[in-house]
Amino acid sequence: MAKTTTEETPTKGGRKKLIMIVAIALVALVGGGIGGYLMFAPKKATAEPAPKPGVVAPLDAITINLADGHYLKLKMTLQATTEVAEAPDGSKALDIAIEEYSGRKMDELMSNAERDRTKQDLVGKVVKAYTVGKKQQVMDIYFTTFVIQ
Repeated sequence: MAKTTTEETPTKGGRKKLIMIVAIALVALVGGGIGGYLMFAPKKATAEPAPKPGVVAPLDAITINLADGHYLKLKMTLQATTEVAEAPDGSKALDIAIEEYSGRKMDELMSNAERDRTKQDLVGKVVKAYTVGKKQQVMDIYFTTFVIQ
């Protein structure tokens, strides 16, 4: 009887398959990384242009009760933006000012630093109250009278 020997020849296809799998995996990883970066990268915020000053609306003077029987006479002016055609009604701003300053101690408001801080708080609240949608109607306030008694 004749002996038949079967030799196992290494398949070249196995090596090619392995190289293909590694190449595909690398492409997937790189592509996924790039895609993830583009999806989750922080977006550059487009700065909206600063509002342009429009009409100036002087408001009537008001008297606000402070703590310990003292009073604040406050007169202010609203700096409107060009977003509004006419001067805004100042009733919201006056109401916010009364709320901001009522009951404060006279000593607090005598300090320039504290007066500036409270004014910046007031400006922020007034600007927010006069912003409709994305239209900012008021951009600043100016004190024309600030008398404490």
